[in-house]
Amino acid sequence: MGGSKNKAGYFDKLKGLLEEYSSVFIVTIDNVSSQQMHEIRHSLRGDGVVLMGKNTMVRRALKGFVNDNPEYERLLPHVRGNVGFVFTNGDLKEVRDKILVNRVAAPARAGAIAPDDVWVPAGNTGMEPGKTSFFQALGVPTKIARGTIEITTDLKLVEAGNKVGASEATLLNMLNISPFTYGMGIAQVYDQGQCFPADVLDIGEEQLLASFSQAIATVATISLALNYPTLPSIMHSLVNSYKKVLAVAVETEYSWPEIEQLKDRIANPDAYASAAPAAAAATDAPKEDEKKEESEEEGSDDEGFGGLFD
Repeated sequence: MGGSKNKAGYFDKLKGLLEEYSSVFIVTIDNVSSQQMHEIRHSLRGDGVVLMGKNTMVRRALKGFVNDNPEYERLLPHVRGNVGFVFTNGDLKEVRDKILVNRVAAPARAGAIAPDDVWVPAGNTGMEPGKTSFFQALGVPTKIARGTIEITTDLKLVEAGNKVGASEATLLNMLNISPFTYGMGIAQVYDQGQCFPADVLDIGEEQLLASFSQAIATVATISLALNYPTLPSIMHSLVNSYKKVLAVAVETEYSWPEIEQLKDRIANPDAYASAAPAAAAATDAPKEDEKKEESEEEGSDDEGFGGLFD
């Protein structure tokens, strides 16, 4: 009875959170300590609610909610592995940052999967020469400098996605290197009935506008090629049609007031070509006259100035 009561209580809590909050972060919690969980819950206070539970129980609950809320079915494929939920109505980017910021360094453990490449940096290790064979066995380039072992070049010891071997873990611990950081990760974001990866949150308005403009241009191009009018192509079609009307009018006697000047320019290009320099000369002439008057005034002022004190 106690198990059934606890299950019913969990179902009610999950349903209440799904109804209260419009967004859900499905978070991965591998290697997250209980202390980290406490700190994350504290940092999200007021912005989000963390809920954990067994995947089988979560899936069963969601399947029971699907009849009334079909969009919850989009959550089901992502309830796998070691995951939990963060419910929020806040700004998704801000909540995302709060979830990811709490990370702690951890030493390499034998058998653990490396989330990132692990490098051993060049430099003096401070170890005695007797341990040189250990470095050689792992292919780490070394030399003896001032009575201690020195690593001569940076070396990638473990590639991301590979297991850390016992020897690699021992060497990293000997060098006091804690190569990994652990904390919550984000597997998926559910927002108002839609699921998407967390990196979608990094898409800015400029990228959206650029993609939207490119899509409009593509639609217009295809519409013009197919001669099928659409809203993006109609303006291009009108402009192209007007160009054709202008071409017909230029080649025929058909005319209207707005095109008469164009026809006159085509018929008498020399008149317009000579008019342009004349207009430019007319505008330059007053400037030359002004300069001449200024120079004369300056000359007369010099004479008066000299006469006054002579």
